[in-house]
Amino acid sequence: MDRNPSPPSSDAEDEQAAGDSIGNTVYSKHWLFSILTKLIEVISPEKSDSNLNHEEVQTELNEEMENDICKMWDMSMDEDVALFLQEFNAPDIFMGVFAKSKCPRLIEICVGILGNMACFQDICMSISKDDNLGQMLLQHLCDSDSPTLLETSRLLLTCLSQAEVANIWVERIRENPSVYDCVCFIMSSSTNVELLVKVGEVVDKLFDLDEELMLNWIKNGSCQSVGQSTDDSPEERPDFKIVPCVLEAAKQVRSDNPEGLDVYMHILQLLTTVDEGIQAIVQSPDGGRETWTLLYGLVCHELCQPDDPPIIIQEQKSVLASILSVLSAMFASQIQQEYVKMRKNMPLIGSLIRILQNMEDCGKRSFDNSKKSQPEETEKSGTVEEDFHLKILKDICCELLSNMLQDLTKENILEGLNQGHLNEQKCSCAFQNLLPLYFTSVESFLEALREADQTLADSLEKRFPSLRLQT
Repeated sequence: MDRNPSPPSSDAEDEQAAGDSIGNTVYSKHWLFSILTKLIEVISPEKSDSNLNHEEVQTELNEEMENDICKMWDMSMDEDVALFLQEFNAPDIFMGVFAKSKCPRLIEICVGILGNMACFQDICMSISKDDNLGQMLLQHLCDSDSPTLLETSRLLLTCLSQAEVANIWVERIRENPSVYDCVCFIMSSSTNVELLVKVGEVVDKLFDLDEELMLNWIKNGSCQSVGQSTDDSPEERPDFKIVPCVLEAAKQVRSDNPEGLDVYMHILQLLTTVDEGIQAIVQSPDGGRETWTLLYGLVCHELCQPDDPPIIIQEQKSVLASILSVLSAMFASQIQQEYVKMRKNMPLIGSLIRILQNMEDCGKRSFDNSKKSQPEETEKSGTVEEDFHLKILKDICCELLSNMLQDLTKENILEGLNQGHLNEQKCSCAFQNLLPLYFTSVESFLEALREADQTLADSLEKRFPSLRLQT
Protein backbone atom coordinates (compact mmCIF):
# COMPACT_ATOMS: atom_id res chain seq x y z
CA MET A 1 0.00 0.00 0.00
CA ASP A 2 1.31 3.44 -0.92
CA ARG A 3 -0.01 5.16 2.20
CA ASN A 4 -1.56 4.41 5.54
CA PRO A 5 -5.37 4.50 5.50
CA SER A 6 -7.13 7.17 7.52
CA PRO A 7 -8.23 6.32 11.07
CA PRO A 8 -11.62 4.61 11.36
CA SER A 9 -14.65 6.82 11.06
CA SER A 10 -16.42 7.42 14.31
CA ASP A 11 -19.52 9.24 13.04
CA ALA A 12 -21.82 6.32 13.58
CA GLU A 13 -23.15 6.52 17.11
CA ASP A 14 -23.87 2.84 17.23
CA GLU A 15 -20.13 2.24 17.25
CA GLN A 16 -19.64 4.57 20.17
CA ALA A 17 -21.20 3.12 23.26
CA ALA A 18 -21.25 5.30 26.34
CA GLY A 19 -17.78 5.53 27.86
CA ASP A 20 -16.16 3.86 24.83
CA SER A 21 -14.20 6.92 23.68
CA ILE A 22 -10.49 7.01 24.33
CA GLY A 23 -9.75 10.09 26.44
CA ASN A 24 -10.98 13.22 24.69
CA THR A 25 -10.93 11.57 21.27
CA VAL A 26 -13.76 10.00 19.31
CA TYR A 27 -11.81 6.78 18.86
CA SER A 28 -13.34 3.58 20.20
CA LYS A 29 -11.65 1.64 23.00
CA HIS A 30 -13.48 -1.49 21.91
CA TRP A 31 -12.27 -1.21 18.33
CA LEU A 32 -8.67 -0.58 19.33
CA PHE A 33 -8.72 -3.40 21.86
CA SER A 34 -10.03 -5.74 19.18
CA ILE A 35 -7.05 -4.90 16.95
CA LEU A 36 -4.62 -5.59 19.78
CA THR A 37 -6.39 -8.90 20.30
CA LYS A 38 -5.96 -9.72 16.61
CA LEU A 39 -2.25 -8.94 16.90
CA ILE A 40 -1.97 -11.37 19.80
CA GLU A 41 -3.73 -14.00 17.70
CA VAL A 42 -1.30 -13.40 14.84
CA ILE A 43 1.70 -14.19 17.02
CA SER A 44 -0.07 -16.82 19.15
CA PRO A 45 -2.30 -18.83 16.79
CA GLU A 46 -4.32 -21.84 17.88
CA LYS A 47 -1.91 -24.64 18.50
CA SER A 48 -2.88 -26.80 15.57
CA ASP A 49 -0.02 -28.03 13.45
CA SER A 50 -1.50 -26.53 10.31
CA ASN A 51 -1.82 -23.07 11.82
CA LEU A 52 1.64 -23.22 13.36
CA ASN A 53 3.27 -24.19 10.09
CA HIS A 54 1.37 -21.45 8.31
CA GLU A 55 2.58 -18.88 10.85
CA GLU A 56 6.20 -19.90 10.41
CA VAL A 57 6.17 -19.10 6.70
CA GLN A 58 3.67 -16.21 6.60
CA THR A 59 5.43 -13.12 5.27
CA GLU A 60 2.47 -10.96 4.20
CA LEU A 61 -0.55 -9.49 5.93
CA ASN A 62 -4.04 -9.95 4.58
CA GLU A 63 -5.58 -6.69 3.39
CA GLU A 64 -8.12 -6.37 6.20
CA MET A 65 -5.51 -6.84 8.92
CA GLU A 66 -3.12 -4.41 7.26
CA ASN A 67 -5.85 -1.77 6.97
CA ASP A 68 -6.75 -2.14 10.63
CA ILE A 69 -3.25 -1.91 12.07
CA CYS A 70 -2.43 0.99 9.72
CA LYS A 71 -5.43 2.80 11.18
CA MET A 72 -4.03 2.09 14.64
CA TRP A 73 -0.67 3.45 13.44
CA ASP A 74 -2.32 6.72 12.42
CA MET A 75 -4.32 6.90 15.64
CA SER A 76 -1.20 6.40 17.79
CA MET A 77 -0.11 9.96 16.99
CA ASP A 78 -2.78 11.09 19.47
CA GLU A 79 -1.52 11.18 23.05
CA ASP A 80 -4.72 9.71 24.50
CA VAL A 81 -4.51 6.79 22.11
CA ALA A 82 -0.82 6.33 22.84
CA LEU A 83 -1.55 6.23 26.59
CA PHE A 84 -4.32 3.71 25.99
CA LEU A 85 -1.95 1.49 24.03
CA GLN A 86 0.60 1.79 26.83
CA GLU A 87 -2.02 0.90 29.44
CA PHE A 88 -2.93 -2.27 27.56
CA ASN A 89 0.72 -3.34 27.17
CA ALA A 90 0.97 -2.74 23.44
CA PRO A 91 4.82 -2.57 23.64
CA ASP A 92 4.85 -6.11 25.04
CA ILE A 93 2.59 -7.27 22.22
CA PHE A 94 4.91 -5.63 19.71
CA MET A 95 7.86 -7.44 21.29
CA GLY A 96 6.03 -10.67 20.58
CA VAL A 97 5.64 -9.57 16.97
CA PHE A 98 9.35 -8.83 16.71
CA ALA A 99 10.24 -12.21 18.18
CA LYS A 100 7.83 -14.39 16.20
CA SER A 101 6.63 -12.67 13.04
CA LYS A 102 8.28 -13.19 9.67
CA CYS A 103 6.20 -10.42 8.07
CA PRO A 104 8.28 -7.29 7.30
CA ARG A 105 5.21 -5.08 6.88
CA LEU A 106 3.82 -6.06 10.27
CA ILE A 107 7.17 -5.41 11.96
CA GLU A 108 7.48 -2.05 10.20
CA ILE A 109 4.05 -0.93 11.39
CA CYS A 110 4.66 -2.04 14.98
CA VAL A 111 7.97 -0.16 15.09
CA GLY A 112 6.20 2.86 13.56
CA ILE A 113 3.50 2.77 16.25
CA LEU A 114 6.18 2.65 18.95
CA GLY A 115 7.84 5.63 17.26
CA ASN A 116 4.61 7.61 17.49
CA MET A 117 4.11 6.60 21.11
CA ALA A 118 7.68 7.63 21.95
CA CYS A 119 6.86 11.22 21.02
CA PHE A 120 5.23 11.53 24.44
CA GLN A 121 7.66 11.89 27.33
CA ASP A 122 6.25 9.42 29.89
CA ILE A 123 5.73 6.71 27.30
CA CYS A 124 9.18 7.33 25.84
CA MET A 125 10.64 6.87 29.29
CA SER A 126 8.80 3.57 29.73
CA ILE A 127 9.86 2.27 26.30
CA SER A 128 13.45 3.36 26.83
CA LYS A 129 13.79 1.69 30.22
CA ASP A 130 12.65 -1.66 28.85
CA ASP A 131 16.02 -3.20 28.03
CA ASN A 132 14.58 -6.25 26.25
CA LEU A 133 12.58 -4.01 23.94
CA GLY A 134 15.59 -1.75 23.48
CA GLN A 135 17.80 -4.65 22.43
CA MET A 136 15.17 -5.91 19.98
CA LEU A 137 14.90 -2.47 18.40
CA LEU A 138 18.66 -2.21 17.97
CA GLN A 139 18.60 -5.59 16.25
CA HIS A 140 16.25 -4.12 13.66
CA LEU A 141 19.04 -1.79 12.56
CA CYS A 142 20.40 -4.88 10.82
CA ASP A 143 17.07 -5.71 9.16
CA SER A 144 17.09 -6.23 5.41
CA ASP A 145 13.75 -4.41 5.02
CA SER A 146 14.25 -0.70 4.24
CA PRO A 147 10.86 0.49 5.60
CA THR A 148 11.58 -1.27 8.91
CA LEU A 149 15.04 0.31 9.02
CA LEU A 150 13.47 3.72 8.41
CA GLU A 151 10.92 3.35 11.21
CA THR A 152 13.59 2.01 13.58
CA SER A 153 15.81 5.00 12.82
CA ARG A 154 12.91 7.39 13.38
CA LEU A 155 12.17 5.78 16.74
CA LEU A 156 15.82 6.00 17.82
CA LEU A 157 16.04 9.64 16.78
CA THR A 158 12.86 10.44 18.70
CA CYS A 159 14.30 8.88 21.86
CA LEU A 160 17.74 10.45 21.41
CA SER A 161 16.08 13.85 21.05
CA GLN A 162 14.50 13.64 24.50
CA ALA A 163 16.99 14.65 27.15
CA GLU A 164 15.40 12.50 29.85
CA VAL A 165 16.13 9.24 28.01
CA ALA A 166 18.91 10.08 25.56
CA ASN A 167 21.65 8.76 27.84
CA ILE A 168 19.86 5.42 28.19
CA TRP A 169 20.06 4.91 24.44
CA VAL A 170 23.60 6.22 24.12
CA GLU A 171 24.75 3.76 26.79
CA ARG A 172 22.80 0.93 25.18
CA ILE A 173 24.35 1.63 21.79
CA ARG A 174 27.81 2.02 23.32
CA GLU A 175 27.41 -1.41 24.91
CA ASN A 176 26.43 -2.87 21.52
CA PRO A 177 29.45 -2.08 19.33
CA SER A 178 27.92 -4.19 16.57
CA VAL A 179 25.40 -1.38 15.97
CA TYR A 180 28.35 0.40 14.35
CA ASP A 181 28.53 -2.22 11.59
CA CYS A 182 24.78 -2.05 10.97
CA VAL A 183 24.84 1.73 10.61
CA CYS A 184 27.97 1.74 8.44
CA PHE A 185 26.48 -0.92 6.18
CA ILE A 186 23.41 1.24 5.59
CA MET A 187 25.46 4.37 4.92
CA SER A 188 27.84 2.61 2.55
CA SER A 189 25.37 0.51 0.57
CA SER A 190 21.85 1.94 0.65
CA THR A 191 20.43 3.99 -2.21
CA ASN A 192 17.28 4.88 -0.25
CA VAL A 193 17.73 8.62 0.29
CA GLU A 194 15.02 8.91 2.95
CA LEU A 195 16.63 6.09 4.95
CA LEU A 196 20.12 7.55 4.55
CA VAL A 197 18.97 10.93 5.81
CA LYS A 198 17.29 9.46 8.88
CA VAL A 199 20.26 7.21 9.72
CA GLY A 200 22.53 10.22 9.26
CA GLU A 201 20.41 12.19 11.72
CA VAL A 202 20.78 9.36 14.25
CA VAL A 203 24.58 9.30 13.84
CA ASP A 204 24.76 13.09 14.01
CA LYS A 205 22.73 13.12 17.21
CA LEU A 206 24.82 10.33 18.76
CA PHE A 207 28.10 12.11 18.01
CA ASP A 208 26.72 15.39 19.31
CA LEU A 209 25.56 13.74 22.54
CA ASP A 210 28.56 11.56 23.33
CA GLU A 211 32.17 12.20 22.33
CA GLU A 212 33.29 8.88 23.80
CA LEU A 213 30.97 6.96 21.50
CA MET A 214 32.21 9.02 18.54
CA LEU A 215 35.81 8.20 19.44
CA ASN A 216 34.96 4.51 19.66
CA TRP A 217 33.35 4.60 16.24
CA ILE A 218 36.34 6.44 14.78
CA LYS A 219 38.64 3.72 16.07
CA ASN A 220 36.35 0.84 15.12
CA GLY A 221 37.08 -1.68 12.42
CA SER A 222 34.81 -4.61 11.74
CA CYS A 223 32.55 -5.91 14.50
CA GLN A 224 30.16 -8.85 14.76
CA SER A 225 26.75 -7.52 13.74
CA VAL A 226 23.64 -8.09 15.82
CA GLY A 227 20.85 -9.82 14.01
CA GLN A 228 22.82 -10.52 10.82
CA SER A 229 22.94 -13.88 9.15
CA THR A 230 25.67 -16.19 10.34
CA ASP A 231 26.09 -17.60 6.84
CA ASP A 232 28.99 -15.23 6.25
CA SER A 233 32.08 -15.75 8.31
CA PRO A 234 33.45 -12.66 10.10
CA GLU A 235 36.46 -12.48 7.82
CA GLU A 236 34.18 -12.12 4.80
CA ARG A 237 32.46 -9.03 6.20
CA PRO A 238 33.67 -5.58 5.19
CA ASP A 239 36.07 -3.74 7.46
CA PHE A 240 33.92 -0.66 7.87
CA LYS A 241 35.51 2.71 8.57
CA ILE A 242 33.34 5.63 9.55
CA VAL A 243 34.74 8.28 7.17
CA PRO A 244 34.33 6.35 3.86
CA CYS A 245 30.82 5.33 4.91
CA VAL A 246 29.82 8.93 5.66
CA LEU A 247 31.29 10.07 2.34
CA GLU A 248 29.39 7.40 0.41
CA ALA A 249 26.10 8.40 2.03
CA ALA A 250 26.81 12.08 1.35
CA LYS A 251 27.32 11.30 -2.34
CA GLN A 252 23.98 9.52 -2.45
CA VAL A 253 21.98 12.37 -0.88
CA ARG A 254 23.84 15.38 -2.32
CA SER A 255 21.61 15.86 -5.37
CA ASP A 256 18.22 14.83 -4.00
CA ASN A 257 18.18 16.07 -0.43
CA PRO A 258 19.94 19.29 0.68
CA GLU A 259 18.93 18.67 4.28
CA GLY A 260 20.53 15.24 4.14
CA LEU A 261 23.74 16.70 2.75
CA ASP A 262 23.74 19.19 5.62
CA VAL A 263 23.44 16.29 8.10
CA TYR A 264 26.38 14.36 6.68
CA MET A 265 28.58 17.44 6.40
CA HIS A 266 27.85 18.15 10.07
CA ILE A 267 28.89 14.60 10.94
CA LEU A 268 32.23 15.25 9.23
CA GLN A 269 32.54 18.53 11.11
CA LEU A 270 31.92 16.77 14.42
CA LEU A 271 34.65 14.26 13.54
CA THR A 272 37.13 17.13 13.13
CA THR A 273 36.45 18.36 16.67
CA VAL A 274 38.78 15.63 17.96
CA ASP A 275 42.32 14.87 16.79
CA GLU A 276 41.43 11.24 16.16
CA GLY A 277 38.70 12.35 13.77
CA ILE A 278 40.99 14.61 11.78
CA GLN A 279 43.53 11.82 11.55
CA ALA A 280 40.83 9.38 10.40
CA ILE A 281 40.17 11.73 7.50
CA VAL A 282 43.70 12.72 6.49
CA GLN A 283 45.40 9.39 7.22
CA SER A 284 43.00 7.32 5.15
CA PRO A 285 44.60 5.25 2.36
CA ASP A 286 44.16 8.13 -0.11
CA GLY A 287 45.46 10.69 2.41
CA GLY A 288 42.10 12.45 2.55
CA ARG A 289 41.91 13.13 -1.18
CA GLU A 290 38.36 11.75 -1.54
CA THR A 291 37.06 13.94 1.28
CA TRP A 292 38.81 17.03 -0.04
CA THR A 293 37.60 16.39 -3.60
CA LEU A 294 33.97 15.98 -2.52
CA LEU A 295 33.94 19.09 -0.34
CA TYR A 296 35.94 21.12 -2.86
CA GLY A 297 33.43 20.19 -5.56
CA LEU A 298 30.48 21.18 -3.40
CA VAL A 299 31.90 24.62 -2.62
CA CYS A 300 33.30 25.39 -6.08
CA HIS A 301 30.66 23.86 -8.33
CA GLU A 302 27.37 23.38 -6.49
CA LEU A 303 26.85 25.75 -3.56
CA CYS A 304 26.73 29.54 -3.69
CA GLN A 305 27.50 29.78 -7.41
CA PRO A 306 28.08 33.03 -9.35
CA ASP A 307 24.62 32.89 -10.98
CA ASP A 308 22.85 32.28 -7.64
CA PRO A 309 21.19 35.25 -5.93
CA PRO A 310 23.18 36.44 -2.88
CA ILE A 311 20.28 35.47 -0.60
CA ILE A 312 21.12 31.81 -1.32
CA ILE A 313 23.70 32.15 1.44
CA GLN A 314 20.83 32.15 3.96
CA GLU A 315 19.66 28.72 2.76
CA GLN A 316 23.15 27.24 2.59
CA LYS A 317 24.85 28.83 5.60
CA SER A 318 24.69 25.72 7.76
CA VAL A 319 26.04 23.23 5.22
CA LEU A 320 28.70 25.71 4.06
CA ALA A 321 29.87 26.26 7.63
CA SER A 322 30.30 22.51 8.12
CA ILE A 323 32.11 22.03 4.81
CA LEU A 324 34.48 24.94 5.29
CA SER A 325 35.23 23.85 8.85
CA VAL A 326 36.32 20.41 7.59
CA LEU A 327 38.34 21.92 4.73
CA SER A 328 40.04 24.27 7.17
CA ALA A 329 41.00 21.40 9.48
CA MET A 330 42.28 19.37 6.54
CA PHE A 331 44.24 22.28 5.10
CA ALA A 332 45.97 22.87 8.41
CA SER A 333 46.81 19.16 8.76
CA GLN A 334 47.71 18.22 5.20
CA ILE A 335 49.55 21.20 3.77
CA GLN A 336 52.13 18.87 2.27
CA GLN A 337 49.55 16.86 0.31
CA GLU A 338 49.45 17.42 -3.43
CA TYR A 339 45.68 17.97 -3.48
CA VAL A 340 45.94 21.04 -1.23
CA LYS A 341 48.68 22.72 -3.24
CA MET A 342 47.68 26.29 -3.95
CA ARG A 343 48.03 26.05 -7.72
CA LYS A 344 45.08 23.64 -7.67
CA ASN A 345 42.96 25.59 -5.24
CA MET A 346 42.64 29.08 -6.69
CA PRO A 347 38.96 28.32 -7.53
CA LEU A 348 38.38 27.58 -3.84
CA ILE A 349 39.83 30.96 -2.85
CA GLY A 350 37.53 32.60 -5.38
CA SER A 351 34.56 30.73 -3.92
CA LEU A 352 35.46 31.79 -0.37
CA ILE A 353 35.56 35.42 -1.42
CA ARG A 354 32.21 35.01 -3.23
CA ILE A 355 30.70 33.65 -0.02
CA LEU A 356 31.94 36.72 1.86
CA GLN A 357 30.57 39.00 -0.87
CA ASN A 358 27.15 37.38 -0.63
CA MET A 359 27.15 37.76 3.14
CA GLU A 360 27.97 41.45 2.78
CA ASP A 361 25.14 41.85 0.29
CA CYS A 362 22.68 40.08 2.59
CA GLY A 363 23.81 42.23 5.50
CA LYS A 364 23.18 45.43 3.53
CA ARG A 365 19.74 44.23 2.44
CA SER A 366 18.79 43.30 6.00
CA PHE A 367 19.87 46.73 7.20
CA ASP A 368 17.91 48.50 4.43
CA ASN A 369 14.77 46.43 5.06
CA SER A 370 14.99 47.04 8.81
CA LYS A 371 15.50 50.74 8.24
CA LYS A 372 12.37 50.90 6.10
CA SER A 373 10.21 48.96 8.56
CA GLN A 374 11.55 50.51 11.80
CA PRO A 375 13.49 53.65 10.86
CA GLU A 376 13.65 55.13 14.36
CA GLU A 377 14.96 51.99 16.07
CA THR A 378 17.44 51.33 13.30
CA GLU A 379 18.70 54.88 13.46
CA LYS A 380 19.28 54.54 17.21
CA SER A 381 21.07 51.20 17.03
CA GLY A 382 22.93 52.02 13.82
CA THR A 383 22.98 48.37 12.74
CA VAL A 384 20.99 45.18 12.50
CA GLU A 385 21.93 42.33 14.76
CA GLU A 386 24.09 39.97 12.73
CA ASP A 387 22.64 36.54 12.00
CA PHE A 388 24.33 34.15 14.45
CA HIS A 389 24.75 31.37 11.90
CA LEU A 390 26.05 33.76 9.27
CA LYS A 391 28.58 35.03 11.79
CA ILE A 392 29.79 31.47 12.37
CA LEU A 393 30.08 30.93 8.62
CA LYS A 394 31.98 34.20 8.24
CA ASP A 395 34.44 33.30 11.00
CA ILE A 396 35.13 29.86 9.51
CA CYS A 397 35.40 31.27 6.00
CA CYS A 398 37.85 33.98 7.08
CA GLU A 399 40.04 31.51 8.94
CA LEU A 400 40.38 29.23 5.93
CA LEU A 401 40.84 32.12 3.51
CA SER A 402 43.57 33.69 5.65
CA ASN A 403 45.49 30.41 5.81
CA MET A 404 45.25 29.94 2.06
CA LEU A 405 46.16 33.52 1.15
CA GLN A 406 49.36 33.55 3.18
CA ASP A 407 50.62 30.49 1.28
CA LEU A 408 50.14 32.01 -2.19
CA THR A 409 53.19 32.59 -4.36
CA LYS A 410 53.66 35.07 -7.18
CA GLU A 411 52.85 32.32 -9.68
CA ASN A 412 49.68 31.34 -7.83
CA ILE A 413 48.49 34.94 -7.78
CA LEU A 414 49.19 35.46 -11.48
CA GLU A 415 47.16 32.34 -12.22
CA GLY A 416 44.33 33.56 -10.01
CA LEU A 417 44.30 36.96 -11.72
CA ASN A 418 44.30 35.39 -15.18
CA GLN A 419 41.47 33.01 -14.30
CA GLY A 420 39.33 35.71 -12.65
CA HIS A 421 39.49 34.24 -9.17
CA LEU A 422 41.27 37.41 -7.99
CA ASN A 423 40.77 41.04 -8.92
CA GLU A 424 40.68 44.37 -7.11
CA GLN A 425 37.06 44.04 -6.01
CA LYS A 426 37.56 40.52 -4.66
CA CYS A 427 40.80 41.38 -2.91
CA SER A 428 39.12 44.39 -1.31
CA CYS A 429 36.29 42.19 -0.05
CA ALA A 430 38.82 39.75 1.39
CA PHE A 431 40.82 42.49 3.10
CA GLN A 432 37.69 44.12 4.47
CA ASN A 433 36.70 40.88 6.19
CA LEU A 434 40.16 39.71 7.25
CA LEU A 435 41.48 42.91 8.77
CA PRO A 436 42.54 43.55 11.44
CA LEU A 437 42.37 40.03 12.89
CA TYR A 438 44.35 38.36 10.12
CA PHE A 439 46.75 41.21 9.43
CA THR A 440 49.78 38.89 9.13
CA SER A 441 48.10 36.77 6.45
CA VAL A 442 47.00 39.83 4.47
CA GLU A 443 50.49 41.32 4.72
CA SER A 444 52.04 38.08 3.44
CA PHE A 445 49.61 37.98 0.54
CA LEU A 446 50.28 41.63 -0.28
CA GLU A 447 54.02 40.99 -0.50
CA ALA A 448 53.47 38.25 -3.07
CA LEU A 449 50.93 40.44 -4.87
CA ARG A 450 53.50 43.22 -5.30
CA GLU A 451 55.67 40.81 -7.28
CA ALA A 452 52.72 39.73 -9.42
CA ASP A 453 50.90 43.05 -9.92
CA GLN A 454 52.43 46.15 -8.33
CA THR A 455 49.61 48.40 -9.58
CA LEU A 456 46.93 46.32 -7.90
CA ALA A 457 48.98 46.14 -4.70
CA ASP A 458 49.35 49.94 -4.63
CA SER A 459 45.63 50.41 -5.20
CA LEU A 460 44.77 48.08 -2.31
CA GLU A 461 47.21 49.89 -0.01
CA LYS A 462 45.41 53.14 -0.77
CA ARG A 463 42.08 51.55 0.12
CA PHE A 464 43.47 50.13 3.35
CA PRO A 465 45.81 52.70 4.90
CA SER A 466 46.61 50.46 7.86
CA LEU A 467 48.56 48.21 5.50
CA ARG A 468 50.57 51.07 4.09
CA LEU A 469 51.41 52.43 7.52
CA GLN A 470 52.76 49.14 8.80
CA THR A 471 54.70 48.00 5.71
